[in-house]
Amino acid sequence: MELHGQKLTLAEIATVALGDAPVKVSSSARPGVIASRRVVEDIVARDDIVYGVSTGFGKLSDVRIPHDALAELQLNLVRSHACGIGNPLSETEARAMMLLRANVLALGFSGIRLEIIEMLCELLNHHVCPMIPEKGSVGASGDLAPLAHLALSLIGEGEAFFQGERMESREALRRAGLKPVELQAKEGLALLNGTQAMHAVGGLALLRAKRLIRVADVAGATSLEALKGTPAAFDPRLQDARPHPGQREVAKHLMSILEGSDIRRSHLMDDPRVQDAYSLRCMPQVHGAIRDALSHCENVLLIESGSATDNPLVFSENGDVISGGNFHGAPLALTFDYAAIALTDLMSISERRIERLINPDMNEGLPAFLARRPGMESGFMIAHVAAAALLNEAKVLAHPSSIDNVPTSGGKEDHVSMGMTGALKFRAIVDLAENLLAIELLASAEGLEHRRPLKAGIGVERAFTALRKIAQPLTEDRSLSGDIARVAEAIRRGDFDSGYEKL
Repeated sequence: MELHGQKLTLAEIATVALGDAPVKVSSSARPGVIASRRVVEDIVARDDIVYGVSTGFGKLSDVRIPHDALAELQLNLVRSHACGIGNPLSETEARAMMLLRANVLALGFSGIRLEIIEMLCELLNHHVCPMIPEKGSVGASGDLAPLAHLALSLIGEGEAFFQGERMESREALRRAGLKPVELQAKEGLALLNGTQAMHAVGGLALLRAKRLIRVADVAGATSLEALKGTPAAFDPRLQDARPHPGQREVAKHLMSILEGSDIRRSHLMDDPRVQDAYSLRCMPQVHGAIRDALSHCENVLLIESGSATDNPLVFSENGDVISGGNFHGAPLALTFDYAAIALTDLMSISERRIERLINPDMNEGLPAFLARRPGMESGFMIAHVAAAALLNEAKVLAHPSSIDNVPTSGGKEDHVSMGMTGALKFRAIVDLAENLLAIELLASAEGLEHRRPLKAGIGVERAFTALRKIAQPLTEDRSLSGDIARVAEAIRRGDFDSGYEKL
């Protein structure tokens, strides 16, 4: 992948984050980067007062820094800001973060030397992964603490992972045949100001959420078949009368999954019900609205991936260096809160379908709790309880972090985004949703067992076959924890949706 500050799709980010695709700075980006750096060097030569080049930072921006201390200033900045807390980001997330940072620096607005960007590419290419604690960013001047830990590895300080082993960054660089860089004027600041930590964490979670919304269609269709529901509400004429894009896509997807259903034909003529419950009938409307919400979020991240988020920005065409607020994480913070709410709603409608599958008062003749010997066995009773617990946790996590504000940096940074908190919460909700949808897939597949020998729609049968490769029917009570974990992992692999890119 050649980087020149282009917009990067979530799939493109994942390709580098998960794989071995080599990365380099595009030849078309080099002149802009070099010209931008020349502006900074001219400022240093003239001994001009420019924020972040010859001054302190934040509240200390009125402190003038002597010419001979400019390199030390940048080194101190990186060291002092590297105070992250908690578990390290996964290697995938850290790699996505490095890719995104290198790409926006390649835009040529940061006044950074080309070799610094090339070093980020070399870390990716040699699989040197900085150890980046996940907590400590308020997403105001960007993700300062996480990006500082990334910068530490460039200069041979802090820790990194190499070939699965955690070690001192200097040792990881040595083993990879790389040498630490020495920061010059403005370069520490250019590495630290940006939204790439929240973007990496939230963006990769969003990619998983996009898969989940399609798997939810599959799970919902399987539940519909197990409950002898009707696909009448998915008629395209209904969707055309309310033409939201997601609603149309979901209805079309559901109809394709349910095509050729023997179960539907078996009760087509003598079904006394006029319409199904909302959790079945309104899948196009609910799943579709969630699709549209995630599509909006994806577009925000696409714009951000090719945006200059440094401060100040250097405009080489006339030598202007302008301080602004492009590092502020508000666009992403609001995006991740929106996505978290949407995915929690997906969990909510899935939980309602699980309830219908196991409750003998509403499950269309299926045995109570899908047990073979109700009373003697509890079947899926506690699996539903677990789903309720997952949903409760997601509801708590879906509370927006972007509405909070804790002024920092002596009041200079008086409004912050809390975007990294939003990204981490969203990632946690995706984990919960994968497990809850695994429970629905297991329960709905068990419902199909009681409709045999009748076959479900072709897409439902395909998902049923995939599920039975990793989870056997519940012929008697057993612990379902392992089944749930395996099905959740299969969801992440894409076993239930061949129409979506692999993660």
